[in-house]
Amino acid sequence: MKLLLKFNLVFLLIFAIGLAATGRISWTLLERNARDEIAGSARLLMDAALAARWYTSTQVGPLLETQMKYTFLPQSVPAYSATEVFNDLRKKHAEYGYKEAVLNPTNPRNRAVDWETDLVTQFRSNKDLGELVGERDTPTGRSFYIARPIRISNAACLRCHSTVDAAPKTMIERYGPANGFGWTLNEAVGAQIISVPTQVPLDRAESAFKVFMTSITVVFVVIGIMLNVMLALIVVRPIAQLSRFADRVSLGELDIPELKRTSRDEIGALTRSIGRMRTSLVKAMKMLES
Repeated sequence: MKLLLKFNLVFLLIFAIGLAATGRISWTLLERNARDEIAGSARLLMDAALAARWYTSTQVGPLLETQMKYTFLPQSVPAYSATEVFNDLRKKHAEYGYKEAVLNPTNPRNRAVDWETDLVTQFRSNKDLGELVGERDTPTGRSFYIARPIRISNAACLRCHSTVDAAPKTMIERYGPANGFGWTLNEAVGAQIISVPTQVPLDRAESAFKVFMTSITVVFVVIGIMLNVMLALIVVRPIAQLSRFADRVSLGELDIPELKRTSRDEIGALTRSIGRMRTSLVKAMKMLES
């Protein structure tokens, strides 16, 4: 097996191991960053929903107190406002979602579906649980969700949700007496759920991964070609010349021109050693002839 072939086999082995290790590490980091971006986007939207709720309860609600005596205005309800804001967002970004899923809601559109009911049940069974995260398949693709419990921590909320008799008549006129009652203080009645798509950030990570791995492969190929050229010029060709010279000397051709190499590297030292050996052999042959 020739020297260049051996070198290339070793180089290819190192390249394969290096490329596999680099690919695994880079994809792990890119995927982790993409998922961190997804989770960051979800938490930002959750904070936006909380801000909408807070604005409604502290600024909009007090302005509508007088009107609420004559007609129930859902715009004064924090959950309604936050949901409406995100419904408007969904007109341009249908893959995003926000819902205040409640087991027994006043507004029927807030009723929890099967997978949302499972989340609410977990919050009800564990009072210390503050957040749940996960992924699920949706009609628009894979989706990441963050859920936080809706707990009745303010006794004022029970005015509308404890009993039918205590609830405002205007609210009962709008939604009826069948739903949204029987809530108790500190009870987890539902969950705020933000859903964001995972495909776009993961697609960007995959695209970056492909570009990175292609670049690494091109760099390795260029380095391999350059190393082959350098090895051929600096090592293989001089050694081949020395091999042919030594073969001719071993066959008795003592009058061939001496190899000249002025380099101070190992091949230069080997050339000078073979030259001295040839000179010694010539002197020995002359001594035998005399």
